[in-house]
Amino acid sequence: MLTKKQIRYCLDVMEEMFPNAEGELIHSNPFELVIAVLLSAQCTDKLVNKVTADLFKKYKKPEDYVNVTLEELEQDIKSIGLYRTKAKNIKKLCQVLIEEYNGEVPRTKDELVKLAGVGRKTANVVASIAFNEPAIAVDTHVERVSKRLGICRWKDSVIQVEETLMRKVPRDEWSVTHHRMIFFGRYHCKARNPNCPECPLLELCREGQKRMKKTMI
Repeated sequence: MLTKKQIRYCLDVMEEMFPNAEGELIHSNPFELVIAVLLSAQCTDKLVNKVTADLFKKYKKPEDYVNVTLEELEQDIKSIGLYRTKAKNIKKLCQVLIEEYNGEVPRTKDELVKLAGVGRKTANVVASIAFNEPAIAVDTHVERVSKRLGICRWKDSVIQVEETLMRKVPRDEWSVTHHRMIFFGRYHCKARNPNCPECPLLELCREGQKRMKKTMI
């Protein structure tokens, strides 16, 4: 496991590598962000943005999703994985927003996770990006990077990873660290082909050192 000083070094290096890291889902308000993040589960942001370019022109508010048939909404998002489940969740989510929140997206993570299709990760993303609330959303990239580097343990659950990062990263850096770790995992420390040979964190990364030894055998 990395020391506090080593973790600080990792955070600083990620800042140097990706100083402008931010959420890549295109949206213009909290409601669009909720829909986009819900659609992004097990799907790339690039594909979601392609679909929402037309979707957000057609559907402006919760009532628009509620008033359309499930079949039509499914067709509108058909190119996205798990589209049937996601379409059902979008309609349920919008119904709740209308009935309980006057059509507005709730601001707290506790309220957000009660919405259909909104898990802990989605709630953290929305709270962080839409409402500037410090949060670390643990997606596949954040989990992989934090475990490979030894900030967290391999056996840690997603919630344990989140709790560990919240404990080891300064609160005022939670949100930006989340984005930088995603960029680091998406563009550098990839799942199948991490760029270990050119990684500035290789000397701290046991996983990377193991991979390098294997390539030398």
